Amino acid sequence: MKSQFPGFPPEGMQFLRNLARHNDREWFQPRKPIFEEKLKKPMLQLVEAVNMAMKRFAPDYLTEPNKAVYRFYRDTRFSKDKKPYKDHIAASFRPRFTPTEGVGAGFYFHISPKEIGIGGGVYMPPPETLFAIRTHVSEFHRELETLLKARAVKKLFGEMQGEQLTRVPKGFPCDHPAADLLRKKQFLLWSELPAEIATTPDLYTEIVTRFQAMTPFMEFLNAPLMAKGRKWPRMDTNPHE
Repeated sequence: MKSQFPGFPPEGMQFLRNLARHNDREWFQPRKPIFEEKLKKPMLQLVEAVNMAMKRFAPDYLTEPNKAVYRFYRDTRFSKDKKPYKDHIAASFRPRFTPTEGVGAGFYFHISPKEIGIGGGVYMPPPETLFAIRTHVSEFHRELETLLKARAVKKLFGEMQGEQLTRVPKGFPCDHPAADLLRKKQFLLWSELPAEIATTPDLYTEIVTRFQAMTPFMEFLNAPLMAKGRKWPRMDTNPHE
């Protein structure tokens, strides 16, 4: 796979390393042009390159770069940690076909001085979404199990991750053959790579390779959410409990 992105400039990664020691406005503001030119601009270019690749295998997840890249400023209103800036730059690619914007499984990656994180799935689904996915899993669990056993998925991600309940949630039989999957509160594939590749063309290749490998997993999670005019299942209990 020929890389469409040369990697981040070394100055961009050095900016993140320095920010870890000087996370305040007094340090950031005079260096904001460095952030814009050496970090944000290359990130937008990387997202565009990933979008171009995803046209081949995940066209419903294409996201405009300015919408894909997360804000670099932290929301500190309800946090004891008042550092104003994040220690990484990240982007996500969400499905365009779900009935509610932002609902559904999506792709994600972040760049930090410590590691490159690449993954996808559903991280904090609202109750209706989680219930719909669990209902889908209960009916088609063998399909999900097969997807998770795929050679590329096992090699690149290992096991599916995510928080889970101690018991099968109400509404599903305790002896269900996919009880371990139904207990999941999150459905995630995740991998971390050395931060050093951020300045090389390998970064693009690693992201696209993993996105392509997890696309069937995304499609499975989003299948119960994508039907137009779909009525959500009736919930008598909180699926997070």
